[in-house]
Amino acid sequence: MFQKILVANRGEIALRVICACKELGIATVAVYSEADRNALHVRYADEAVCIGPARSSESYLNIPHVISAAEITNVERSIPGTGFCRKTRTLQRFAKRPRSRSLAPSRK
Repeated sequence: MFQKILVANRGEIALRVICACKELGIATVAVYSEADRNALHVRYADEAVCIGPARSSESYLNIPHVISAAEITNVERSIPGTGFCRKTRTLQRFAKRPRSRSLAPSRK
């Protein structure tokens, strides 16, 4: 079993994942934009990393920033949730590296 995951999403999806992880004893890292600094998913996560300004193209969709957040917090898995990061090939390639696997279903 893994000990820490990165939740690469925001809002209700991220909050549900974080709450489920707490029940399972898994530490969580939330990523957030400057606009989401006070969002519930950020406050409930064990750790949080700002990945950029409010504009999603400069934060949640800036995959190098998401990957950096995963690397500096030493997560074992990432979960992209739905939308945003789920559809990006760069994050999918990163998730296939040892120790950086994604918990998302495989892309069809």
